[in-house]
Amino acid sequence: MSGNQDQDPFEERLTAALHDTGGVFRADRAALVAGGTSRGRRARTRRRAGVLGGVAGVALVGVGGALLLPSDEPGTGRPTAASAATASPSAPGGPSAAPPVSGGTILKTLESLLPGGSFSERDARGSDDKMGPYAHVVYDDGEGAAAIDIGFDRIEPGNTRTRDLTQCPDKTFVPYDDCATTRLPDGSLLRLLQGYEYPDRRVDTKLWSADLVTADGQHVTVSEWNAPAQKGAATTREDPPLSTQELKALVTADAWRAVVDGVPAAPEPSTSASPGDGRPPASSGKDITKTLLGLLPEKLNVVGKRGQETEFAYVVVDDGRGASLVQINVQHGMGDVAGQLYATGETLPDGTRLATRQGNGDDRVPGVVMWTVDTMRPGSDGFRVVISAFNNGAMQGEPTRETPALTMEQLREIALSEEWEELR
Repeated sequence: MSGNQDQDPFEERLTAALHDTGGVFRADRAALVAGGTSRGRRARTRRRAGVLGGVAGVALVGVGGALLLPSDEPGTGRPTAASAATASPSAPGGPSAAPPVSGGTILKTLESLLPGGSFSERDARGSDDKMGPYAHVVYDDGEGAAAIDIGFDRIEPGNTRTRDLTQCPDKTFVPYDDCATTRLPDGSLLRLLQGYEYPDRRVDTKLWSADLVTADGQHVTVSEWNAPAQKGAATTREDPPLSTQELKALVTADAWRAVVDGVPAAPEPSTSASPGDGRPPASSGKDITKTLLGLLPEKLNVVGKRGQETEFAYVVVDDGRGASLVQINVQHGMGDVAGQLYATGETLPDGTRLATRQGNGDDRVPGVVMWTVDTMRPGSDGFRVVISAFNNGAMQGEPTRETPALTMEQLREIALSEEWEELR
């Protein structure tokens, strides 16, 4: 693919929508379009992670194109992502373990737990609502109107989503001012995050959030802003109204346990075979990181690294001329979108398909460059290795150098290395 390929209007709209929702990742537009047709089954790949809304859930975008809400590592940016206010219950329609709590009761409880002040806007849903329980108010303590949301759902204790909701985000992808995770005496995990509605700080709206996950899988999330609306409203104060201690007191209130208990229980998982059965297990981020490190040129100094649970890893390298982010995806089962991914690429003598892209790495940060080499080995398993390098060292960061630390030839050599066969 040429570096100046025409952009499909759908790609532009999708990229813009994702920026407005999570605002924290760089989307590989060609890959998003191709992957969007592939049933979204390949999760958690390349992440320009995001916290939707506030930190209640992370938006993940993989090279495969699936947008997952919320699942792996907390991004933060939409750390709440549309805030948990829109988080759907584990399974609408199933039986409830406890009587549902009405939206009116949730709203009344929220107002009673906030410090003295006035309310100019209210909205709420009950625990039996198909969209999931939540409440929203515009609260003014005399220092300026501020939106406050609270949302609830149930999750499986100890799974990847629990980790995503309770671990502090990776600052390589999500800038924030402060974050702390604490295990409470009852075994619950609490994360308090002070960040921004838009990680690129294009407006002054701050987003502070608290996420509580109990040992029984009850999830309560609170988000607050220093403006009367999450988006599109001018800020009314320097900071959101609730301090971290007040956020903690609010999110841990005993009254919220009954709200979560009233959410319909998830149905039993199907035992029927899925279309993906029989595919090789996903490559671990740890193995991907190890392989990538072994393939980097010796002159590069690795100043940061991390691997997602599966399929994705990144390193930040510096050759003495500035930090450069390098990210890689290793995926199986991508054969159904090969025609789209490599339509204008080349086919090597051994049958490997390859496409390259050179262009803008971030629409909102002038001067950011992204170079990509995308490969798929021959075979029925659709084994794909795609690597990208940037001329900055962190998501939404200003350029630190003119071009990425790795040349296109070096990226090509890494992507085509036989070492990846060990993960196939």
